[in-house]
Amino acid sequence: MDLLIFIGWILLGFAGMEIVSYLVHRFIFHGLLWRIHRSHHEPTHGLFELNDLFSLFFAGVSVYLIYSGVENPLASASFAVGVGIAVYGMLYFIIHDLFAHKRFMPFKSDSKIMRLIRYAHQRHHQSIDKDGEEPYGLFLFPYDKYKE
Repeated sequence: MDLLIFIGWILLGFAGMEIVSYLVHRFIFHGLLWRIHRSHHEPTHGLFELNDLFSLFFAGVSVYLIYSGVENPLASASFAVGVGIAVYGMLYFIIHDLFAHKRFMPFKSDSKIMRLIRYAHQRHHQSIDKDGEEPYGLFLFPYDKYKE
């Protein structure tokens, strides 16, 4: 597999996760699996919350895809997609958990994009109802609508 195609598969895994995350968050987490996801919308959090099970599930999908293509990684679309999902998961953890929610090892950033993402996510958390409020994705939302 050509290196550009390999990188394309990684980008597809990353971008696909944002789309899947939006849809799953909007229609499943705030629907059928609200009893689990509600722990993330409650005002007090412990070190871990029931909602963290979802991250473990997506990490498992990533590990499975990477493992299934590990024998010839540069020729494996599943390996590349798994890497894209893993990169998404790492950025999600850094931006969402550490920066937006200040869990584990919170940090500050003067990055305008990071602050917009945090503000948009805080808008989503204004409602603790099952119905929720936009944005449901982490990266894809109208940035100009959420200026601080």
